[in-house]
Amino acid sequence: MHAPAPTATPAPTDRATAWLRRRLGRAVVLSYASALLVPGPGLWLRHSYALPLGPLIRLPVSTAPCLLWLVLFSSGLQVPIRELVRVLRRPSALLAGLALHLAIPLLVIPLIAVLLHASPDSDGGSGLVTAMILIMAMPVAAGATVWTGKGDGDQPTMIGLVLASTLISPLTTPLVIELLSPLLSGGYADSLAASVHTAGGGFTLVGVVLPCAAGILIRLALPASLLGRALGAVVPVALAGSLVLAYVNASGALGSFVARPRPLLLGAALVVAALVCHLSFVLGRCAARLLRLDPPAASSLTLACGMNNSSASAVLITAVLPDKPHLLLPVLCYGLLQKTAANRVVRVRPPTVLRSPRTSRSPA
Repeated sequence: MHAPAPTATPAPTDRATAWLRRRLGRAVVLSYASALLVPGPGLWLRHSYALPLGPLIRLPVSTAPCLLWLVLFSSGLQVPIRELVRVLRRPSALLAGLALHLAIPLLVIPLIAVLLHASPDSDGGSGLVTAMILIMAMPVAAGATVWTGKGDGDQPTMIGLVLASTLISPLTTPLVIELLSPLLSGGYADSLAASVHTAGGGFTLVGVVLPCAAGILIRLALPASLLGRALGAVVPVALAGSLVLAYVNASGALGSFVARPRPLLLGAALVVAALVCHLSFVLGRCAARLLRLDPPAASSLTLACGMNNSSASAVLITAVLPDKPHLLLPVLCYGLLQKTAANRVVRVRPPTVLRSPRTSRSPA
């Protein structure tokens, strides 16, 4: 009688990655709490520093863009290219998601601007509208794939939406910003116009598209054995980097809030972020019903409409509006709220399903 074949033991990095993914929401909250209680290191990391490459060469390096690059590179490295073929054969959900991703900011932001125009704020809430524009103009958040993996979403469709929205972001991000900038008043309109040149002139191309594309190309070039090792090394580091990035961004917003408490701003940021987030998810769900998509594709489309890359928008705000760290506050609120909403959109698979003893669980 033959002895049963030994089962492969997951590597320590794989176990650590799975453990962190299951607790990612709580880890982000802990990063925000750390920024509130100990903002000093995060504020220090927000500054640019010169990296000496020789006696006469100094390379300016910023922590937040480097961490964003690492996170997006890891996302590209994990893209299963072969699974995208099925999406391209039936691209209705993909095309609808891209169209809605571009249309929803043009529908939601003017409504928010009208509502805030009646507020007692001297600039008619232009600061909050600026933050919402820079969030909604960003591509679909790579973290949306985590939520489809936890529930019954269509993972290839979700990956296709993340990848496609990222690749076209050098065109769509400046377009959305330019179309919505007339809603602003005061100096915010000029600042947002400057961000159009930054976004169109290199931020989305170098800071968003390039790292994602580099990860995809390296995945295609590496053999399977080396790819497994690369994923085992890069993915946990990128997950940790995403938490550090959340801490750095939160330190900029919460550090200034602690120094100059503005309860009304915090309340307004929460209300506006919640309203924009809710409307985005609702429009996505309504569109999925009108298109009569199957439940997995409908979940992925809804997530793509409501989840934007808030980390990229925070980095852009830090780059083009360094004197207005309070604009990071609504970005942080939106980042937390979209994860909460995503948890409600994606129906979690029942844990009571019976499994065959020979059936292994797929990784998280």
